[in-house]
Amino acid sequence: MKAISQNTYGGPEVLQEVEIDRPQPGPSQVLVRVRAAGMNPTDWKHRTFTGFLDRLPMVLGWDVSGVVEAVGIGVTIHKPGDEVFGMVPYPYGVGTFAEYVVAPARALVRKPEGIDHVQAGAIPLAALTAWQALVDTANVQPGQRVLIHAAAGGVGHLAVQIAKERGAYVIGTASAPKHALLRELGVDEPIDYRNQDFTEIEPVDLVLDAIGGETATRSLDVLKPGGQLITIAITWYPPELPAQAAERGFQMIPLLVEADQGGMRGIADLMAAGRLKPVIEATFPLEQAAKGHALGDTGRVAGKVVLTLP
Repeated sequence: MKAISQNTYGGPEVLQEVEIDRPQPGPSQVLVRVRAAGMNPTDWKHRTFTGFLDRLPMVLGWDVSGVVEAVGIGVTIHKPGDEVFGMVPYPYGVGTFAEYVVAPARALVRKPEGIDHVQAGAIPLAALTAWQALVDTANVQPGQRVLIHAAAGGVGHLAVQIAKERGAYVIGTASAPKHALLRELGVDEPIDYRNQDFTEIEPVDLVLDAIGGETATRSLDVLKPGGQLITIAITWYPPELPAQAAERGFQMIPLLVEADQGGMRGIADLMAAGRLKPVIEATFPLEQAAKGHALGDTGRVAGKVVLTLP
């Protein structure tokens, strides 16, 4: 099968189209013919340094939408021909930037009818991150105030929609040109991080941080007593931040996304009802994966970049 692989770490130019053996599904696994694979910041980061994956050569990619080609022993919930989508287990189940990928059967759910593969392929990792932060961890309730940093980004734009679905008042940071998009997504109060100090807003119950560094530290200044700071920038926040949060009576929670069929079912239900929609910045055919990575490297992507396969 064709795949996008790298033999060294570096810029987008290290990505090469190669021919490798098609994987075979083992017990409780399915083989999926990939139709679309979302790209995420973790892909460009793992392209440049070892991260969680100290192995080369390496095929990146965690998001997948496609068609079940074969099932392993014991699989009862999927059959060949089913259209499915989901996230292969993060971080070690990597490999969706290829014509086929093997995944645990219960990491995937049926793709809703009326949702195309590009939309479905854009969703899993970013939406699961937002779901696990806002629903499973924070249990956001109606009327709560939620600040989402990088609200136009891959996780952020989906987190906005999930928070609004939960009945929250949402404040979102993004550059001014993206504020119209934030309003469309449901943001009640856009903040231009270039020209406005987000710490001057009224206190919030929850901050969802995708940036880390000084932004994560300053986010403590906007929390209500007992508030939560959930960061997905797990390698970019200051090591003293958890202690600083605890001293002030806050919870500081680093979150790493997990494969989760229950979360994927909730996400699929929202998509089927038209209440969760990915913003697609660009699509590229598999062989142009390097162009997708180059776009991601700019740090200016609104929504998601998706690889497509025939």
